[in-house]
Amino acid sequence: MTSRDVSITPSRWTRLFGNRASNNADSTSDSIGPAKWTMGILNDRETVEVPGSVLLLAEDRNESLGLRNIHARTSHSSIPAGFAVEPQSPRPAVASKKRTDDGTIILDPQPDDSANDPLNWPSWRRDAALLSLGFYCMIGGGITPLIAAGFTDVAEEFDVSVEKVALTTGLCMTGLGIGAVIASPTAILYGKRLIYLAGAIIFIGTALWSGLSPSFESLLVARVFQGISVSPVECLPSATIAEIFFLHERAYRIGIYTLLLLGGKNLIPLAGAAIIGKLGWRWAFFIMAMVVAFAFCLLFLFVPETFWDRTPSRKASHKSSLLRCMSSRRGEQLLSAMAEGNKSDEKALIRSTNENHKHVGFSADPEDQYKISSEGAAPSPTENEKNGEPSGSAKQPDPETASPNYPVPSNYTQDLRQKPAQSFVQHMKVFNGRLNNDNWFKVMIRPFILLVYPAVLWSAIMYSCSIGWLIVLAETMAMIYRDPHRYNFTAIQTGLVYLAPFTGAVLGTGVAGKISDIFVRSMARRNGGLYEPEFRLIMALPILITTCMGLIGFGWSAEVHDEWIVPTIFFGIISFGCSLGSTTSITFCVDSYRQYAGEALVTLNFTKNIAHGLVFSLFVSHWLDKDGPKRVFMWIGIIQLIVCLFSIPMYIFGKRARMWTARKNLMEKW
Repeated sequence: MTSRDVSITPSRWTRLFGNRASNNADSTSDSIGPAKWTMGILNDRETVEVPGSVLLLAEDRNESLGLRNIHARTSHSSIPAGFAVEPQSPRPAVASKKRTDDGTIILDPQPDDSANDPLNWPSWRRDAALLSLGFYCMIGGGITPLIAAGFTDVAEEFDVSVEKVALTTGLCMTGLGIGAVIASPTAILYGKRLIYLAGAIIFIGTALWSGLSPSFESLLVARVFQGISVSPVECLPSATIAEIFFLHERAYRIGIYTLLLLGGKNLIPLAGAAIIGKLGWRWAFFIMAMVVAFAFCLLFLFVPETFWDRTPSRKASHKSSLLRCMSSRRGEQLLSAMAEGNKSDEKALIRSTNENHKHVGFSADPEDQYKISSEGAAPSPTENEKNGEPSGSAKQPDPETASPNYPVPSNYTQDLRQKPAQSFVQHMKVFNGRLNNDNWFKVMIRPFILLVYPAVLWSAIMYSCSIGWLIVLAETMAMIYRDPHRYNFTAIQTGLVYLAPFTGAVLGTGVAGKISDIFVRSMARRNGGLYEPEFRLIMALPILITTCMGLIGFGWSAEVHDEWIVPTIFFGIISFGCSLGSTTSITFCVDSYRQYAGEALVTLNFTKNIAHGLVFSLFVSHWLDKDGPKRVFMWIGIIQLIVCLFSIPMYIFGKRARMWTARKNLMEKW
């Protein structure tokens, strides 16, 4: 969404900030806060500067509100926040920033003057890393339902029920959840390349173990470790893409990654079904091991370490912004003057504001500069900062004396800055030592703290259901389509059913972003140019309609023995709705807490794999066998309905919840 899509309308701001101000500037009071409601969203009682809200001021200027209310990070993240979470001076002159070759786009993030900065790598190297990693993610994404079409074959060989065989899927998801908690902090400390390569090696070993399993119990244990080994494909690639591509390049590349990951979840089971039909279920794992070995070679050759410390320099704030006064009636006058182009009124208001507020905008007064609220505080600035000298790349703080509220710049990055461009062979180095001094346990526990954040909790539940229902369907595919009393499909025919959800996933992924952006643009215009992450929750309506219709229709048609194409079409509709749900939940979560995006992805995937994937795998097959698909999927549809209805209170109270979490500052207390 670009700022040119919206314009400032004084009447809209009147709804946001309350009644229009009096012309007498002396009668204004800064104690008067914003309006209670805006577009059905409850505003914070004290300020409009809420983290996550974005003010679109003009065609070439956007402001993320609430940056001064975001506490400084106390550890590194797998995904850079993209902005400094501390009081900042206004943005530097645009002319001093680096741009693309044609000069039309300002590069974000700004690359260092070093050939070793991943952002400065040749395009072929960055694209090769993306495609190699995407291929590996496609394989890893399809490992969970790999043998779904062959559940009956596994049950016959080990003399167990099909319901028990479905547990192999749930335990694999358990491994995915556990592995994400281990892989993410380890990658932050030691680098992602090491984790990718180590995971691929273990992946090969567990695939061979699964294919050679002498007993059903051995297969179950192998599947747990298989999930652990492949877990990096869910929690790390987004961070890798963010480290090697500029902001204006990421959307397309992340789209490629998402398409490959979702495609793998539907195409790999199809390939597995063909192998099971010709060679048996064990060969599905053997051939998987061969393919992963090839992927390992691609990772080793074309995916170097992409870590580069971009910790923002800590600079003192010398100038003032206009946004601090926005919570007052004078701020409303100023915005009206800006919208009407009345330069004389605008200058008079700015002058009047500056006389009363020497420090405004994202910079608090000196005595409050490092204090957000009574519930959280940060230390005073260092001597260098008081003198206006930046810290970071110019001079690295001593870990023993550095402020505990700021991560120490990386020695790894500092060393590479001073070296000439690395050769292709040097890029293949596997282990680069410890990249930063964060505490591993602290980094590991942070994703669980995010579950206290309402926006993250809602996103985790929605994401779990969106992906989880597809896994539930994978666990019940053989019971429905291979049942002699229903469709009596072969393994290959059952695998071909996955073409429907693949089509739905591709359409859902492509449509979700565009539809969401259309709604967001329209609502931001009506809101006077102020974007709220809660606007994304409007997508809960199409999510509710498609998923509930698909789930109930699938179970009903399978129960009454409709033609096989009927439940298959409903399967595709479910996949379409689930793609909308997963995209919306991730976007809403990241928009609300951009500075914690890396941890949030781990939170979402852990919840999806453990709280949903494992739990449902323990009973859904038995439930289906006892009550039939109609009753089972009717209740699953009701669960989805309840989850979607929780979007209503999230929409209303979401903004206040974001400000509450900013004041509590729970993440930075660990």
